[in-house]
Amino acid sequence: MTRAVIFDVDGVLVHGFHARPDLHETFDDRLRGLGINADRFQREFIHDIFMKRVLIGEVPMVEALDRRLKAFGYKGSTMTVLDLWMGHDCFPNTALLDAIRKLKTHPEIRLYLATNQDHSRAQFLWQSLGLKDIFEDMFYSARFGRTKAHKKFYEMAEERMPSFEQPPLFFDDTPKVIDAARAHGWEAVLFDKIEDCADHPWIAARLKTTAPA
Repeated sequence: MTRAVIFDVDGVLVHGFHARPDLHETFDDRLRGLGINADRFQREFIHDIFMKRVLIGEVPMVEALDRRLKAFGYKGSTMTVLDLWMGHDCFPNTALLDAIRKLKTHPEIRLYLATNQDHSRAQFLWQSLGLKDIFEDMFYSARFGRTKAHKKFYEMAEERMPSFEQPPLFFDDTPKVIDAARAHGWEAVLFDKIEDCADHPWIAARLKTTAPA
C-alpha cells in the first residue's frame, strides 16, 4: 500500500535553523561578525518583512535585504549576507538521510518535502544538498504563498501528489505545524531525533524489508 512520507528540512533533515530558540545562536553570532545588530535583524527583518512577505513569496530575499541592511549598520555586500543565509549552518542530518535513502528503495514509499522557505533558499537546498536526488517534490511556503501553519498549504501539497489510501506521514520539529497537519488529517510526528522516524511502527516495518544500504 503506497504512502507519502514527508519531511521538514530545517531541524529535521538539516542541522541549522531550528524551531528551538537555543539553536539559533550560531547564526546570530555570524551576523554580529558582519557588524549587524542581530537583535534588530531578528526583530526588524525576520519577524517583519521576511515572515510577512519573503517567506510567502511576495518579495525576493535579496530585495528585502537590500531594503533593510543599511538600517542595521551594515556597509558590506548584500550578497555576502545572502550567502550566509543560504548556508545557515546547513549541516545535513546524515544518519536520517541515510535511513531515508534506504526507505526510497521500498516500493510502498513516495518521498516529499514540506518546508517554510523563501524561493532562493529552497532552490539552494534542493540543488546543493542533493535533496532532488532523494525526494520527488518540495512543497514550500514561498511556492504556495502561505506557510505550514495554514490549512491551504496541505491542500496544495495534496493536489501535487497522487492519491493514496493512507494519509501522508509527516515529520516536523515545530509543534504548531504538527497541529496544523493533524487538523488537516495527516499523521504528523514531532521530530527531535532519528528514532522518532526510524522507530515509527509504519517506517520500522518497512526498514526491515529494504535492502541494506
